[in-house]
Amino acid sequence: MHDTIIDPYKTYTFQSIQETSMPTSTTTKTINKINQDDINKAVWNACDTFRGVISADTYKDFILTMLFLKYLSDVYRDEYNKLVEQFGDNPELIHAMMSKQRFVLPEGASFWDLYEQRHQPGNGQRIDEALHAIEEANGTKLKNVFQDISFNTDKLGQEKQKNELLRHLLEDFGKEILNLSVERVGSLDVIGNAYEFLIKHFAASSGATAGEFYTPPEVSNLLATILEPVEGDEICDPACGSGSLLIKCGAMVRKNSNSKKYALYGQEAIGSTWALAKMNMFLHGEDNHRIEWGDTIRNPLLLDKDGHLLQFDVVTANPPFSLDKWGYEDASSDPYGRFHRGVPPKTKGDYAFISHMIETLKASTGRMGVVVPHGVLFRASSEGKIRQQLIEENLLDTVIGLPEKLFFGTGIPAAILLFKKNKTDDKVLFIDASNEFKSGKNQNQLTEDNIARIIETYKARESVDKYAYLASFDEIKENDFNLNIPRYVDTFEEEAEIDLDAVRAERLALKAELNLLEDEMAGYLKELGYGA
Repeated sequence: MHDTIIDPYKTYTFQSIQETSMPTSTTTKTINKINQDDINKAVWNACDTFRGVISADTYKDFILTMLFLKYLSDVYRDEYNKLVEQFGDNPELIHAMMSKQRFVLPEGASFWDLYEQRHQPGNGQRIDEALHAIEEANGTKLKNVFQDISFNTDKLGQEKQKNELLRHLLEDFGKEILNLSVERVGSLDVIGNAYEFLIKHFAASSGATAGEFYTPPEVSNLLATILEPVEGDEICDPACGSGSLLIKCGAMVRKNSNSKKYALYGQEAIGSTWALAKMNMFLHGEDNHRIEWGDTIRNPLLLDKDGHLLQFDVVTANPPFSLDKWGYEDASSDPYGRFHRGVPPKTKGDYAFISHMIETLKASTGRMGVVVPHGVLFRASSEGKIRQQLIEENLLDTVIGLPEKLFFGTGIPAAILLFKKNKTDDKVLFIDASNEFKSGKNQNQLTEDNIARIIETYKARESVDKYAYLASFDEIKENDFNLNIPRYVDTFEEEAEIDLDAVRAERLALKAELNLLEDEMAGYLKELGYGA
């Protein structure tokens, strides 16, 4: 595919483009800044085009992809304008400099090309062709990202209806409020945050279907903070979904180390979700990433040149809870030796992910955080044997119990297991954070104060009455390696003793008062001529 650079203005004469175009003169420029809430509201309103026509878990791909395309187009136009201002009389130099941008936008493939033709038949086909041209022009960066996304689909109805829906969609994103030029937006994260906002709301409105690929931001923040990724770290999420947890870890490195020297790795089994992750990385400016598409347990793809599992400083994930059909049949002969502690049960893949993650930890710096259902803490049989061995190897560091209804699509409470390769003691810290949260109708939330208390307790690594307990290896052994949190953290609140004598006295006083009132009422009735 050629990488011809477009002139974003050579054919645009219609009013809406003129309104959103960057002026060519710096002396007349007036930039209306946009805030996060405005963008979030605008992209959410764009969903109205599809509501009532197709389900949210279907139209999310159209909305998220269109946001991605609009961002690419506006940023590209921005860069082009700046170069025209500087080198207007040297088109060859402009062409050369545009070819060195983060991405290439081929001729005819911009959002504005599609917008200009929106009243013509064939919107679906034109959008698909534009996406595939962008994919091909950008090589490995966007390879296969749009292969599971088609705007030219019968899901949007017959041709006439489909064309109208897509016209409305283009017009929604063509509004001035969604002018995503860099100078107007101010930072890349604003667009990335809008993307995250949409993913979160799709997960909330679609339940389990969409929630599979999204970790609530509070949980991501908690994990990223506790794992403390720093400069130089290689960070992996083997069940990365839309990539939000990895992005949080990247942001934490920049916060902790003021450095962009880190690398993000991930793998995702669902093609459309993998595409979301790739676009999400791009929108957050995370260029140093490797996100593979495939089943992590059956076919791990994060391998070195010799075909061995790559190892990482930080490994974190929110894998699917108790996954059925995870690959039990082939686990006993796993070529990577991940299940040497035992093969997890056929219908529950929780320890398959845990075992995989443990084997990908670096020997000296490796640290890991994984979200699990509570059954992982206490189920017996093969899971019990794996759990026992992990504890005997002194890999388990902390168990954190979370509130119920934190995760989309499930009301069950979850826990976080933290593992470390180089522990300084042989104890396990148990934190019961299940009773501290902000209550919501459908979803509960961890507040900043809730998260701060968990982190403070984790760092102190001491027992806290009715909240945390630092258990010795012998205590855990005495409990048959059962990690059920109430066995270690006693949150029982004794009810105040009832003074029976005081209750009896109060009852007699009330009875006497009632008798007086009845006598008084009888007197009134007699005066009025009622009664004997």
